[in-house]
Amino acid sequence: MINKLVEKIKKTEAPIVVGLDPMLAYVPEHVQQKAFAQYGETLEGAAEAIWQFNKEIVDHVCDLVPAVKPQIAMYEQFGVPGLAAFQKTVEYCKSKDLVVIGDIKRGDIGSTSAAYAIGHLGKVRVGSREYAPFDEDFATVNPYLGSDGVNPFIKVCQEEKKGIFVLVKTSNPSSGEFQDRRIENRPLYEHVGEMVAEWGEQCMGDSYSYVGAVVGATYPEIGKVMRKVMPKAYILVPGYGAQGGQGKDLAHFFNEDGLGAIVNSSRGIIAAYKQDAYAQFGPEHFGEASRAAVEAMKADIQSALNQK
Repeated sequence: MINKLVEKIKKTEAPIVVGLDPMLAYVPEHVQQKAFAQYGETLEGAAEAIWQFNKEIVDHVCDLVPAVKPQIAMYEQFGVPGLAAFQKTVEYCKSKDLVVIGDIKRGDIGSTSAAYAIGHLGKVRVGSREYAPFDEDFATVNPYLGSDGVNPFIKVCQEEKKGIFVLVKTSNPSSGEFQDRRIENRPLYEHVGEMVAEWGEQCMGDSYSYVGAVVGATYPEIGKVMRKVMPKAYILVPGYGAQGGQGKDLAHFFNEDGLGAIVNSSRGIIAAYKQDAYAQFGPEHFGEASRAAVEAMKADIQSALNQK
């Protein structure tokens, strides 16, 4: 799957992943009301609203970007109906030939970690049959429990030719409370990055590993360091736009060939119609606003890479 991701990035010339993180407050009123008319102001109604919201955005951006990243918590908050909307979203995005990164941030050990890996990336056996429950192409993984938590995912990746992105240096302000702690005179995130490189050697694609890393756009100098620590790992870069990351901050995350990283934007794209820059589209044309936001992001990143 890493080979497909790289090829789609080359084809679209857009190292961008759209974060499908639909808070109900992002969903325009007319979409909510239509869903509530059918299902009432219920969990089912909320799930239908976010599903229709996602579908509209995907329809408007699927030809521009290689990948999407639904954040499962935004669906879980609506219970079982929300998870059904998550599954429909994954299936729909795959039908549009988009690479799907399940932002699940799982981290456990033994059979529990294996169950997470199977549920999201692998196949589960039921009697004489096998099923792929959520069937994302990649998943995000929390490495805090060490190799015991990551190896079950790597095993499934090897079997299914899928991938993971391991949290290394996250974009949130308090990430340094743990991740910047110095061990043997180096920050913890560098040690984690070295483990990512080591894990990645077990499952290589044509040019990059199936084991990637998450490094926030809000720490561009760290991106420069981690690019060297993990030369064969694709870097998923959150924190663009709403969290403060800009194109000029991103060049160091990429290799000289312009590959090696993919940048995430969530509310900056899916809620673009709420921004002054795209207000002319209005809530009725929120999908068009999202498309315009993707085009602006693509131009911003390409400008930064051209100046590298």
